[in-house]
Amino acid sequence: MDPLIVLAIIAGIVLLIILANLKIVPQATEYVIERLGKYKRTWEAGLHVLIPIIDRIAKKVTLKEQVLDSPPQPVITKDNVTMQIDTVVYFKVFDAKLFTYGAVNPISALSNLTATTLRNIVGELELDDTLTSRDTINGKMTEILDSATDQWGIKVNRVELKNIIPPAEIQNAMEKQMKAERDRRETLLEAEGHKAAVITRAEGDKQAMILAAEGERDARIARAEGEAKAILLAKQAEADGLAALKAAGVDAAVLELKKYEALINMSNGTASKIIVPTDAVNMTKSNVIFSETTGLGDVTKEAAKPKAAKKADVCCD
Repeated sequence: MDPLIVLAIIAGIVLLIILANLKIVPQATEYVIERLGKYKRTWEAGLHVLIPIIDRIAKKVTLKEQVLDSPPQPVITKDNVTMQIDTVVYFKVFDAKLFTYGAVNPISALSNLTATTLRNIVGELELDDTLTSRDTINGKMTEILDSATDQWGIKVNRVELKNIIPPAEIQNAMEKQMKAERDRRETLLEAEGHKAAVITRAEGDKQAMILAAEGERDARIARAEGEAKAILLAKQAEADGLAALKAAGVDAAVLELKKYEALINMSNGTASKIIVPTDAVNMTKSNVIFSETTGLGDVTKEAAKPKAAKKADVCCD
């Protein structure tokens, strides 16, 4: 056989072997390589060449975040109530070597560790605390699992309690309690609404009374101001009249006449008593004395005096 053909065949076989052992590691994946049964290296994403017969790929590990959904399991609380709880664990592998050689089945180990940790934490809580402390339980489980799985090359990001299912009798009691609480809140809201309505109505009545009182006060003030203004105008008019009389230089006879007119106006009223000023009385008296003295103003003639009867003359009869 031609040596060139033999060389070509050998070169082709070698090329096929090399191509068969070219390995491409995908993104977010690592390959654990063993040489002669012993850990050699960890391949990251990219192109690598595997030495045939000597090297082998021991494990392909994904670095993506994974979800471990555990089935519901019975858990007993501190007050001896058995409930079903299922959890969801979010984790990722940060070291492919530890994940490969740290545990035979690290996923199963994580699942069992999650169950035992959940029982330990819930066993220290009562039923009501378990139902209302999900965030506390999640935080404690995340911290414990993350610390325990470091030797397996696993990073636990978070743990969530998916469902908490108490026994049927507990659920019935909880529903009754919830209904009673809702009825109590409804009654309380109705009472508060009635109270608010009564207070609002009372405030409205109070404001109405205040406004009515203020209106009556303002009306009285307005009437008093009007009367005061009327009296002031009357006095002002009287003062102006007296000032005009004084300016006109009237004599005492005119003033006396004005006084008489005032008495006449007073007598025309409906009052049963007439209060006569002292100066008017003195004026009347002086006028009467003056008339009697002078005879002025008399309109009735004096009656004739009767004649005296003549006495009989004794000597002549």
